[in-house]
Amino acid sequence: MVSDQFIVFATLIAALIFFIWGRWRYDIVAVSALLLVTVTGIIPADEAFSGFGHPAVITVAAVLLLSRGLQNSGLIDVITGLLVTISARPSLQILTMTCIVAFFSAFMNNVGAIAIMLPVAIQIARKNDISPSLLLMPLSFGSLLGGLTTMIGTPPNIIIAQARTRTGNDPFTLFDFSPVGLGVAVAGIIFISLIGWRLLPKRKGQTSQEALYNVEDYLTEIRIEKDSVIAGWRLHELRKLKDLEVNVVGIVRGKTRIISPALHEVLAAGDILVVEADSEDLKAFVDQGKLELAEDKQLGKDILGSEEMHLTEAIVMADSLLVGRTANSLNLRRRFNLNLLAVARKGARLKTRVASTRFQTGDILLLSGPFETIHETIQHLGCLPLAPRNLRLGYPKRVAMGTVIFASAIAAAALDFLPIQLALVAAAVLMVCVNLISVREIYSSIDWSVIILLGAMIPVGRAMEMSGGAETIARQILAFADVLTPAALLFILLICTMLLSDVINNAATAVLMAPISINIAEALGVSTDPFLMCVALGASCTFLTPIGHQSNTLVLGPGGYRFGDYWRMGLPLEILVLLVALPMILWVWPL
Repeated sequence: MVSDQFIVFATLIAALIFFIWGRWRYDIVAVSALLLVTVTGIIPADEAFSGFGHPAVITVAAVLLLSRGLQNSGLIDVITGLLVTISARPSLQILTMTCIVAFFSAFMNNVGAIAIMLPVAIQIARKNDISPSLLLMPLSFGSLLGGLTTMIGTPPNIIIAQARTRTGNDPFTLFDFSPVGLGVAVAGIIFISLIGWRLLPKRKGQTSQEALYNVEDYLTEIRIEKDSVIAGWRLHELRKLKDLEVNVVGIVRGKTRIISPALHEVLAAGDILVVEADSEDLKAFVDQGKLELAEDKQLGKDILGSEEMHLTEAIVMADSLLVGRTANSLNLRRRFNLNLLAVARKGARLKTRVASTRFQTGDILLLSGPFETIHETIQHLGCLPLAPRNLRLGYPKRVAMGTVIFASAIAAAALDFLPIQLALVAAAVLMVCVNLISVREIYSSIDWSVIILLGAMIPVGRAMEMSGGAETIARQILAFADVLTPAALLFILLICTMLLSDVINNAATAVLMAPISINIAEALGVSTDPFLMCVALGASCTFLTPIGHQSNTLVLGPGGYRFGDYWRMGLPLEILVLLVALPMILWVWPL
């Protein structure tokens, strides 16, 4: 048993290191941990993948599908469309947006709620000429607070609801989390709206139009002379110029303008190429090709501002096909007919070669492509367009269907007609049947990295329990029981859970901390419910870093934030959560 504990603790420590390092995706790390505890015999081989059939995993997948169905119905577009009329007062804007995103997050995926509200917040920031940094972090924190209020609001709540069955009790129900979660959310939103946003830096952020839309900063017009080396070449033959990255986004040939020219297009003397390249590559291109710089800076603006070509910004999501890859390796131009013009990261535009820059979650890309297909292509790549959304107004039947189906599922679960996972899966199937969710979206709407993480980590958490590891950790904490009250130990558990969740995935935190909390409560001879509630709440309060939750990561780039900026508002918010949550937990769920 001691050797089993050593293997489990070594595996968990290694997993935590890799989670924090971020070199490999957390689902890969979780599967590796699962394989290790299975190969060493701690988890029986026939139970290794039992986590993928766990009710918590099914519930998370169903919530992700329903989030897509609600978006497609137009219900959320109708609500968010009202935000553009908000007063220019920042406090009122932040209060309204955080309330709405918190409401969305209570019944759908946090990241889905952010994806809906992020373009709206940026539009409001531009309209009122205020820094997006004042709006986006409150938006992210609001989504986390909203997730506390229901069982389906965030994966940790779903995990903890099922963890209660290990104590011989029924799972927590849909609204069991509401009394404490709602109290914390209200206190947090009031703090953010009145005080918190004033603690944030007023940064320009890379989403301000002047930062990325200043065409002359990255487009240059070059004329092909009669004696130019490249005269007569096809466009793809520019690759012969080794060690150069030059992206031709348009060609002006007399009075004809060729938008996003095909790679087999023949270059002729007299052509003016509209190119994107850094200063070194541009100089080498001109020298090697015997070209001349053109003087007309308006050509680039005309090319990108034409009816055929559309210019837009998009943020790289965590599950994007782009993460870890480059424009060159993806062949963005040839495969997707997209021109990558600029990449911005952490508040500044990158000056390096954009075509060989490895994309990261939260990067802002400035892309040009055909007007008819660019938004669909961007979404296919797993990116979020930051342009104002086209609202799906005028479809009251679809809005009504989406609302009735979702509300019926919630009512069925709340009234104990069906277990929550069955109610939500049934609602998702109904949305597919009435065409609110397409067959393709059934699979594309699910964040499989989260599903794999949960399916792998649930048996790993079980291994910690089976090996006696959870009991060992609990005994170490209980060593203070002679000098500390159960309420004080509850306070320590809440702090430890919050700090752990700030550096690793919140679902993984809940899986690891749940058995420890149960062991502590049982050793003290008190109810396990307040300890489980502490873990649920602490796992979702990730306000100190941009890496603890995807919502925080997504606003890092658009807000122009730095890593340390999250402490400015996050630390006092976490202190407030501690002060509000502990008394409410002890009141609603007495020891």
